[in-house]
Order: sequence, then C-alpha cells, then structure tokens
Amino acid sequence: MTFCNASIIFAFQIEKQMKIGILGGGQLGRMLMQNALNYPFEIYFLESDPSAPCSVFKDFFTQGDFKNYQTVLDFGKDKDIVGIEIENVNIQALKELQKKGTKIIPSPDCLEIIKDKGLQKQFYQKNNLPTLPFFLVENKLELLKIRDLSFPLVQKLRIGGYDGKGVQIIHNQSEIENIWDESSVIEEAVEIKKELSVIVSKNEKGETRVFDVVEMVFDPKLNLVDYLFSPAEISPEIAYKSQEISLKAIESFQTAGIFCVELFLTKNDEILINEIAPRVHNSGHQTIEAGSSSQYDQMLRVLANLPLGEVRTREFSAMINLVGELGNEGIAHYDGIEKIVSLPETYVHLYGKKITKPGRKMGHVTVLGENKTEIEEKIHFIKSNLKIIAK
Repeated sequence: MTFCNASIIFAFQIEKQMKIGILGGGQLGRMLMQNALNYPFEIYFLESDPSAPCSVFKDFFTQGDFKNYQTVLDFGKDKDIVGIEIENVNIQALKELQKKGTKIIPSPDCLEIIKDKGLQKQFYQKNNLPTLPFFLVENKLELLKIRDLSFPLVQKLRIGGYDGKGVQIIHNQSEIENIWDESSVIEEAVEIKKELSVIVSKNEKGETRVFDVVEMVFDPKLNLVDYLFSPAEISPEIAYKSQEISLKAIESFQTAGIFCVELFLTKNDEILINEIAPRVHNSGHQTIEAGSSSQYDQMLRVLANLPLGEVRTREFSAMINLVGELGNEGIAHYDGIEKIVSLPETYVHLYGKKITKPGRKMGHVTVLGENKTEIEEKIHFIKSNLKIIAK
C-alpha cells in the first residue's frame, strides 16, 4: 500500500514538472543538483557570485543577492517550492512568498530563529534542549561592564558567522580587548571530549530519518572541520542519546526540512547542542558514497515531499576537507591529486572554484574502509600528498 501511494504521488509530480528554487549557489547546491539530475524536477539557484559552483548550470542560475527582499521575491514568484543552501537569507521575502502560496522549506519562522544564534540559544532553553549556559550582549562595552567574568569564555556573533568565522575564545582577562564590538552570544567554555554531528530529515507528512552520528575533528588554526569519521567512535548509549536529542530538537521546530545538529560530548559524557544548521552540511558529505541515501537525496525528497530514503551507513568512512594552503591565493592548482585518485575506495569531489585562498573550502575527499585503522592511514596519506596551491 505504501509503495502504491508513493508511486501515485511521484507520478503526479512528474506530470506537474515541479520548479524548485534554492537560495544560494555554492558547493552544497552543486552537490544537490548532481543528485537532482536523476529526478524530473527543475532546480534553480539564486547566488550573488557569478563564478559560484552552481554557475555551471547556466540555464538554472540567476545572479542576485539572496539577502535582498525584492530579489528573493522576484526569484521565488514562479517557483512551487523555495529552499536554501545557506541560512543568511532575506526572511521577510520568504514570509511574503509563503503568504502568496509558495511552499518554503524549512519555514521562514524556523530560519528566523536559526540564522540568529541568540534566538537559537533561547529556543533550546525554551524547549528544554541541553545546551551550554549563555548570556547575550549587544556590544563590547556591555560585556566589559560585567564584573566577575569567568574565563575562558566563547564569543559567537549572533548573525553571519560560518565555517569557523564569527567564533573566538577569550582565554583570560588580558585578552578581553579582543572582544568583537557586535551583538553576540557569550558561553562558558567547557572541556570537550568529542564534537559530534547528526543529520535529521523530515518531510511534510512528518516522516523522519536520523543519520548515524559522525565525529568531527577540527583544524585548530582555521576553526573548521579538518576531517570526520562515520560512524563516530562512541558507545551505543551515547549514539542513541545523540540521535534522540537531535530528533527532539528538529521536531521542536515544527517544519519540514533537512538539518544538521552539531553536538558537544563533554568530558563527563554530557551531550549538549552547540548549534543547528537548517540545511545539508559539511558533516554529511560522506553520505554520498557511504550511505544508502545521501543527505542530498534526502533534501530533494524533503522538498518534493516524497517518501524519505533509508539512511543506513554501508561502510566505515571518513571525509577530508580540501582547503587552500596558507600563503596561497590565486588560480587553484591541485598538487598531488594523481596520487589520491590511485587509492582504492577513494572519491574526490572538487567544487569548481577557480580561485584558492588560505582556508577556503575547495573540495573534499571521501574514503571508505573496513576499519578505522585503514581509514586513518588514508587520511594521513591524503593530507600529506594533496595540497591546494596557487599557480
């Protein structure tokens, strides 16, 4: 019966030739489109950078500012559905499109909360979701007026931070002058055993899928993911609790969508929500090869309200981010790539960015293996032999 119903829904959508608009045209949109080519939907992208990764899809690419009210309104007016691959978009335009009958996934109300880290933290508090203690400040002066600050503390800009930007640790009183003079979340620093991530998808029917927990290893200089392991090396109890917390968080938003829940596992085995991204995520790239259904396939199924795919992890995997080498800016050259493609069960994804910059995400490599030792050897080989430099 379920199979027949899904077939009827899908046949209707084929006939309708659904038009889906995506705000943003970076590498996440590019990987979504690579998956979407297998479906009978039209996918369009709005992006300000004319050379962005999705610009290769010329007939489906609109150059424009997704932060601009009128631009977003004009882009979305002929679309059946509008989704995102970046959260810092014009929320008011999405609310207006929704009033006019365009389906927005995830909902504008959800995006309004998530794009502001202060509102995020208050949302976790209101919904009894575990997170670090925090307080909000509007500017540097307001923080400096607070007596008896506990160090170290973490400052997170409420708006606009991503890929390690907009977050800093203030270790002691002597560093207090380094505080940014912007509206921020201030958190206590905590000893972290591991940083974890869980991808959750939910369609309009309320059907959900929760991916296996992954373990992220961060580059201490760039403050972004260096590589990750999937599934995470944690106990079944920690894995279950991480997935349970993540699902509860997403259900609290009461909207369809695909989300990444980033978690801290503390030294005391406490699981705390760090932040949530309302979209596909860097920590889910390995699902393309290692999962029975990738995060990008799940995103398309969510947008089209199709039955969600199975999310079983087929094999132990790792994802290594490829970023521009320090001291290099210019036309990108992938030095050593021929060594990498010779490795078994190794999959290179380059994002089509012509210019490399220090720390800029230029691609990723997924590796599969039978055990963690095999995976770690491949990670070491890739990091030692593949460098993204300027010509």
